[in-house]
Amino acid sequence: MYQTILLPLDLNDEASWKKALPTALELCRAHGAMLHVMTVVPNFGMAIVGSFFPEGFEKRALSDAEAALVRFIAAHVPKDLVAAHDVHHGTVYEEILSAAQRIDADLIVMAAHRPGQADYLLGPNAARVVRHASCSVLVVRD
Repeated sequence: MYQTILLPLDLNDEASWKKALPTALELCRAHGAMLHVMTVVPNFGMAIVGSFFPEGFEKRALSDAEAALVRFIAAHVPKDLVAAHDVHHGTVYEEILSAAQRIDADLIVMAAHRPGQADYLLGPNAARVVRHASCSVLVVRD
């Protein structure tokens, strides 16, 4: 049923993968699917903000994120599963949707925080991905 499963995660937030990763791995095994792990380095937003960072900061941040993602996959994804990785740069939900389209993902597995009393939404990124994805999205609560 699934051939390509996309797992977006935040390398700085264990909650973004602690429960979603085992779910994605289980689905990959069950369906013989490829796991595609991605992370997004946010952009600066307004151009003036970028002027406060040292020259080459974005390039180094992307390079560091890729190295960290490779280490993450080596440490957490079993060797018998086929896994690919991607580092994107921009708005989180837009980059997730773009990656899903580009790799022709059948399923996106992603984490979402548990809503508190004042927050009954999935979270801005998960909610937007669920609404706009052209494939199925499995939201795993942390």
